[in-house]
Amino acid sequence: ENREDMLNSKSNKLTEALEEANKLFSGVSCAREAALDAQFLVLASNLGKEKANELHSEMTAFDSPAFAEDLLTFMGLNRIEVEESDSDNEGISGGYLPSNAWHKLGAETEKYFRRAPSFHYMLGSFKSDPPVPRQRIERQKKATGREEKRAMPAQLKKMEESHQEATEKEVERILGLLQTHFKNDPDIPISFFDLVIDPNSFARTVENIFHVSFIIRDGFARLKLDEDKLPIIGKI
Repeated sequence: ENREDMLNSKSNKLTEALEEANKLFSGVSCAREAALDAQFLVLASNLGKEKANELHSEMTAFDSPAFAEDLLTFMGLNRIEVEESDSDNEGISGGYLPSNAWHKLGAETEKYFRRAPSFHYMLGSFKSDPPVPRQRIERQKKATGREEKRAMPAQLKKMEESHQEATEKEVERILGLLQTHFKNDPDIPISFFDLVIDPNSFARTVENIFHVSFIIRDGFARLKLDEDKLPIIGKI
């Protein structure tokens, strides 16, 4: 929005924006904030480059190729070896940079930039081994549809019959206990909670409530409330 004002040589808005960004960067704690800061630096660098191209010092414009040549000289560019080895390739500019050229430039420029420490492995890089081939397990062939239809209903029917028999036996057992109590003390009802609750097993308590419900449904006992509004089981 303020591109023209920032590119003006008499304006310091670009410098003020950079100073404000440095203050804001001290409070950065999230990756998204750091990404926005990096995006701002790219934009500010482009504006700074355009502003530098418009600068004139002693009637001389900023020459980016000359600046690049100065950087190469600072990094220790050696053009002698190239001129001797590539005598046939005339007109092609080139050179030989020493192995520590970029390290030298980085060591010089890192004092002007705040950056995160470089990442390195403590025990060398991880070597990715090829995945171990998994053995293919052949599935057993399914039986024919007719055999499945014959076997499954018989198995389910057998399970239903066994479950029904167990339920009937448990209902008969609880009914026998109630009939014995009513025979000895016909006028004294039984507390519903004392009858069904098993303090050591929640599942057993639920099963007892289920079985007692059949006795009450079939009319062998009656469920009502006492004076304290608590459920009791009495004789019909």
